[in-house]
Amino acid sequence: MSIRTAQSALCLDDFEEMSRRHLPRPIFGYIAGATERNASLEDSARAYSEWRFRPRVLRDVSHRSPRATIFGREWSMPFGIAPMGMAALIAYRGDIAIAKAAKAADIPYVLSGSSLIRMEEVIAANPDAWFQAYLPGNSDRVAALVDRVAAAGFGTLLLTVDTAVLPNRENNVRNGFSTPLKPSLRLFMDGALHPSWSIGSFLRTIQQHGMPHFENSFAERGAPIMAKNVERDFTARDHLNWEHLALIRRRWPGRLVVKGVMHPDDARRAEAEGADGIVVSNHGGRQLDGTAGTLRVLPEIAAASGNMTVMLDGGIRRGTDILKGLALGAHFVFVGRPMLHAAAVAGEAGVSHAIGLLKGELNRNMALLGVNSLDEVTPDCLMRVAGV
Repeated sequence: MSIRTAQSALCLDDFEEMSRRHLPRPIFGYIAGATERNASLEDSARAYSEWRFRPRVLRDVSHRSPRATIFGREWSMPFGIAPMGMAALIAYRGDIAIAKAAKAADIPYVLSGSSLIRMEEVIAANPDAWFQAYLPGNSDRVAALVDRVAAAGFGTLLLTVDTAVLPNRENNVRNGFSTPLKPSLRLFMDGALHPSWSIGSFLRTIQQHGMPHFENSFAERGAPIMAKNVERDFTARDHLNWEHLALIRRRWPGRLVVKGVMHPDDARRAEAEGADGIVVSNHGGRQLDGTAGTLRVLPEIAAASGNMTVMLDGGIRRGTDILKGLALGAHFVFVGRPMLHAAAVAGEAGVSHAIGLLKGELNRNMALLGVNSLDEVTPDCLMRVAGV
């Protein structure tokens, strides 16, 4: 699709329908779907509608600023781009496109451990990028991956901890998606029906960079994105425990964030093990279906988090959603799927437009709420509405 098409989007939700038209069904389904009944995915979005604002009026808001500081670094806005796997399958050089858009906007970008471009290339494009890791199944591989991330120059490491086993992603099976992708007539036909993606993204990547591989799951190269008889290595994650986090804390010199915290006791334990921050996250509804929406558990977790930086993802689509997350205890939030849809539509330009839309909403929302700084966004700004 074109930059002009992306610029016709008036809000983040608009990118999803554009992406649906552009991408083959298996690829779009991978982005948009979750697990089983999608209950967690839907609850994360629904939770925001259960809170209403109580604006203050006749306040001079002409000096308002959405700037936010976490880990001693000031950012232009209180949101970043969440880690999302296989971005380079969705858009040409997707990880680098998203990283560049985030750098230009001065917001954090987190590279996924399931990405298809080497982390060393991505951080060269955005030296402020963070890295998100899935823990390999044994301590030696954990240590080797951590050492590689440090050598690449990342200063912040997120450990995703809610993936003990593979979930039941029925939507992937129904749509013909797998990792690696299995060559089939159905997959070929889906690609043929979406030539702009097939030619402009997939075949262009093959021609210029060869078959994409999972480059950052381990210290060494992983499986290719398309293969008939190759499987990705997800083994032995079910025995991972807090001792592995302690091992990483001893070995990792930078900021350490635990992603996937949904219970206050786990927040307390993360701080005790030396984590600098947590992300309240249900993995975009992609793991245990029926897990609560993240906004619902945020206040209790924030209260239990001590001196850690508390971040939030899940269901954020509007500037008002960001403000609700901040009011209920988050210091920062992350946006995922909409940015991947925007990248699918128009690469870096699409992501930049999506960021701009959210920035514009946030600026107007702060004025209408009657606040000049994010420190003024407190629980007093909200009221709970029952039965919505």
